[in-house]
Amino acid sequence: MRGVLRAGRARWRVVRVEARAKLNLGLAVGPRRPDGYHELATIFQSISLADQLTFRPRQAGFMLAVRSDSREVGAIPRGRANLVLSAADLMRETFGIPGAAIRLDKRIPAASGLGGASADAAGTLLGLARLYGLRPGRITLSELAGRLGADVPFALMGGTALGLGRGDRLRRLRLKRPFRAVIAVPRWRISTALAYRRIDAGKYGLTAWNAKLRFAQALGRDEVTALVGRRLGNTFELALGNRKRHLASLLERLRAAGLQEPHMTGSGSAAFGILPAGRSAEIVLSRFVGNERLYVVGSASPGSRIAVS
Repeated sequence: MRGVLRAGRARWRVVRVEARAKLNLGLAVGPRRPDGYHELATIFQSISLADQLTFRPRQAGFMLAVRSDSREVGAIPRGRANLVLSAADLMRETFGIPGAAIRLDKRIPAASGLGGASADAAGTLLGLARLYGLRPGRITLSELAGRLGADVPFALMGGTALGLGRGDRLRRLRLKRPFRAVIAVPRWRISTALAYRRIDAGKYGLTAWNAKLRFAQALGRDEVTALVGRRLGNTFELALGNRKRHLASLLERLRAAGLQEPHMTGSGSAAFGILPAGRSAEIVLSRFVGNERLYVVGSASPGSRIAVS
């Protein structure tokens, strides 16, 4: 990234970024690669559920304050383990940004498969660039995003996209029609690393990998729908160990409430179902039986929205 611009004085007093969560409409896990990652084929979709990041200039260093009205805040990594601060440090190394006071208003449940940390990292790249009046090119920002995590490039782009490779090789897709969904977030969580180890040990889904990869690669010729994406399934559902019965119960209860094709998103533990066109979300919520936290969301186009003052 030679020749990138260096930051000067801050251009704005305050920059606010709405960092949107994602759903994996489908997610197939393939074989392990030589670099230790796995081949993936997934359909990403930005949704209306979002965190908010607020940036104010600071003469030196980055400070992060996290706020949440739920217990989810306890699961958010602190210090340099937090992707917001990792992204901020990367912006300082690349562009010479002196510092910023950052506030994260957390609404996306942590460690749930909804991509909250990736959305926050992408929002930090965009927010700090805007705060200091930088105009890095799309390729430069995408390279930085890829260094932060496999899902961060999609969070930067947003909308609807096919993800291949680690999930970071993206092809934009056309969503045929907007949709709404209901997300259920259980109290239990899943270790992504453990799930991958189980997939490797049990060869879950690997026999169907080539067929699913061909299906995914054929997407894009026509507009896609939320239900088309469900044909990829979610390989992580097969690698839950003793949580399998808990997920099976949750998916059945979502189905009984009137939602279509319920599945996990990402490596879980959140699951979602598509709200049929014309169906009242309030009626579906009233029919759902369980103590999981529920979110009614809609499909969204951009991955982040930015406001300045």
